[in-house]
Amino acid sequence: MKLIIKLLLFSMIFTFVQKATFAQGQAAVPFLLIAPDSRAGAMGESGGGLANNSAAIFWNPAGIAFLDGAEVSVTHSNWLPQFNVGIFYDYLTFRDYIPDINGSITSSVTYMNYGQFVRTSEFSPTPIGTFDAYDMAFTVGYATKLSADWGIGFNLRLIHSQLSDQPTANEQGHGTATTVSFDVATMWRPAKFILPFIDYDLGKKFSVGVNLSNLGPKIYYIDRAQADPLPTNFRLGIAWNIFSDQYNSLMYTLDFSKELISTDSSKQFYQAIFTSWADRPFNQELQSIATSMGFEYWYGTPGDFLFALRMGYFYEDPSYGGRKFMSFGAGIRYDIYGFDFSYLTTSMFQNGDQSPLNNTLRFTISIGWGGTVGETRGLPRGI
Repeated sequence: MKLIIKLLLFSMIFTFVQKATFAQGQAAVPFLLIAPDSRAGAMGESGGGLANNSAAIFWNPAGIAFLDGAEVSVTHSNWLPQFNVGIFYDYLTFRDYIPDINGSITSSVTYMNYGQFVRTSEFSPTPIGTFDAYDMAFTVGYATKLSADWGIGFNLRLIHSQLSDQPTANEQGHGTATTVSFDVATMWRPAKFILPFIDYDLGKKFSVGVNLSNLGPKIYYIDRAQADPLPTNFRLGIAWNIFSDQYNSLMYTLDFSKELISTDSSKQFYQAIFTSWADRPFNQELQSIATSMGFEYWYGTPGDFLFALRMGYFYEDPSYGGRKFMSFGAGIRYDIYGFDFSYLTTSMFQNGDQSPLNNTLRFTISIGWGGTVGETRGLPRGI
């Protein structure tokens, strides 16, 4: 099988995972946009405004500026379960607040395994060897407060993609590519915020976050003339702690996300983050924004035992992928330990076809120590 055919097959797989722009071959390494953790995954994949555990490295690294202590977590998911082809996804995170630098250092490892493939020549279908295909990314970051109400976060990421391990026939590339990207994010969590007209204080119950992720040069497998942009993404997230008392808490989250990929292939990423807002008519630009929302209910006492129930909904316009699904999940916290899982169901495209993402399960184990009860373990503010 020729290298170019292998790359095409991977693009076809991700047609079911990401937006239509990916299916059209406009962006590479779309695994960078897969919702990595079980908690936000159960809330319709909305976490840009909450972002108060170590998975905030993905959703909004600025959220970590409001956390103390340290935390490590690992997530595993068998991906595209409807295909039953053994694809799996792993995500490892770490964060630690360091007073001497007035902020937190963060890191994560993302690994997407596509399994083993048989190599053939362009002249014969007879197998001549095998190779493993995978994508992975290593991220390091820093988050700090600008003031009591404002936080900022930055990530630097090394991306390595291996879709083949050697050139085929006269192909120039090896099917392997490496590049870098970075993220810039901010979050506002006011200690006091009075809503006009109704005189209601949202302080310590409300947060807004913005994350601009996967900024970086184009990546190529064959030659520079065939380079593809990274899946640069803009995310605006809102979180609201609707109700909380000694034992109960109810959180609402809402995210809007848009891919900042220019229709003009000659544009670089630093140009596309501006021009991609006006490449098409205004109504089409609005349609390209995906919407996700979720609810999270906690019962228990912080520092002892807590139990959470979650649900969410994700919607994408039919012209830009057409995904829509509901998600559900639960979690427990005991002392410094946590366990979460999420389940994606009723996933389908707008034309009624079932998505291969249906029945996707994610499992996350976390350990948080050395910080304020609740915040260290990624629990909602206000408990």
